[in-house]
Amino acid sequence: MGMGSGANGAAAAERLHGWGTRVNATSQASEATAVRATHLDLTSAEDRVLVAAFLAGSHDAFNVIVARHQRQVYQICFRFVRNHEDAADLAQDVFVRAFKGLKNFKGNSTLGTWLYRVGVNCCLNRVATKRPATEPIEESRHVDQRADDPLRAVVRGEKAAQVRRAIAKLPPKQRATLLLRVYQELSHEEIAGILGSSVGAVKANFFHALRNLKRLLQS
Repeated sequence: MGMGSGANGAAAAERLHGWGTRVNATSQASEATAVRATHLDLTSAEDRVLVAAFLAGSHDAFNVIVARHQRQVYQICFRFVRNHEDAADLAQDVFVRAFKGLKNFKGNSTLGTWLYRVGVNCCLNRVATKRPATEPIEESRHVDQRADDPLRAVVRGEKAAQVRRAIAKLPPKQRATLLLRVYQELSHEEIAGILGSSVGAVKANFFHALRNLKRLLQS
């Protein structure tokens, strides 16, 4: 799924692009301190180079980061809130947080994974204000190592809209695990890093998400 379709999707994309332009407009003073960042071909630079250029003072480098990753960030936000307007607001919040916190990026994961972590945390914070807290899942109970293939079969076999509605009803951690695993195709280890949990907890959440999804689709 892309940035949405029709006027709503275009408006969401335009809002994110416009926000990046506003960041650029405020960066003139800092640009003077950049270490030859203006001599880089930023549009084709690797993420690690963009991060270094931004930390050196090039806000143009951050705009390239936004342009490169805004689609994926918007996707994960939209799958949480199922609303173009809210997803655009959340995606903007993700990049505001990234702008302020990129100095803490250690490079232990890819920049995309780090942005996923920021995005999922933003989404979980948003839905936590609307849903009651759920009990934590014990890692060692009811973990089916064969859960991946059945879930993919469910997603393929049902109407997409029906699946999306069912996913929206899952508890936040289960929803996050399912979305990152099935739609973003991240490993259990990567998801554990994003959610700040163990691999065992991720597998348990995934199994419970599968069970609850099947129940919701059959009801």
